[in-house]
Amino acid sequence: MSSNEVNARSIEILLVEDNPGDARLTIEAMREAKMSNRIHVVEDGVEAMQFLRREGRFGDAPRPDLILLDLNLPKKDGRAVLAEVKADPALKRIPVVVLTTSRAEEDVLRAYDLHANCYVTKPVDLAQFMKIVAQIEEFWIKVVVLPKG
Repeated sequence: MSSNEVNARSIEILLVEDNPGDARLTIEAMREAKMSNRIHVVEDGVEAMQFLRREGRFGDAPRPDLILLDLNLPKKDGRAVLAEVKADPALKRIPVVVLTTSRAEEDVLRAYDLHANCYVTKPVDLAQFMKIVAQIEEFWIKVVVLPKG
């Protein structure tokens, strides 16, 4: 098996996004990239942590290989989710890509202080949004070697 085959394997992605339109566009962009990844969507920070800890209705949830995390979420915001994920020994190695509308320098700094793996601002332009999501997927699936479990 070549290194490209290993790096191009199908992965589990957790998308934490409360905006149904952005979630739909993200899923569509990933489908257009023709990669066979499984995308799971939760709409708030509480559900994100339940999914990651396999609690309640998420008892049989797969462990994600990658988390795409919005910062501005209901119930528990993305900053709190990021802090919990990176403080949990069972979850801290899962790469977290912050994918948000916020361009505020304080949000960028705080996300990296909380050990986000990267910070991407959602573009307003639809075509650019689709391109950026495809690039995120391309990089994290084909280029980066992700930790196993």
